[in-house]
Amino acid sequence: MYNPSVILGTCIIELYLPGVHSLKEKRRILKSLIARLHREFNISCAEVALHDAWQSASIGVAVVTTSQVHAQDVIRTVMHWIERNRPEIDIVGETVEILY
Repeated sequence: MYNPSVILGTCIIELYLPGVHSLKEKRRILKSLIARLHREFNISCAEVALHDAWQSASIGVAVVTTSQVHAQDVIRTVMHWIERNRPEIDIVGETVEILY
């Protein structure tokens, strides 16, 4: 049954990891980042593309809520958190989508 009060906020965040020199190092950094985002914000998060590139990554973030404003706020807060707390990671792009 369709519930019109369910909002899904999604974001693909493209990252540049300038100091990374191996896939093992990249995966260690991403695993730590994804686990921390999940704990801090209670969101779903995973690496979704660029799996074999050493210094590039793409992570997907999803939040389920009842408010479009809340979904946008959570995604914005996640982006700011990465910028403030993980200075070794550069955000080079993002695509946000809100689904009703």
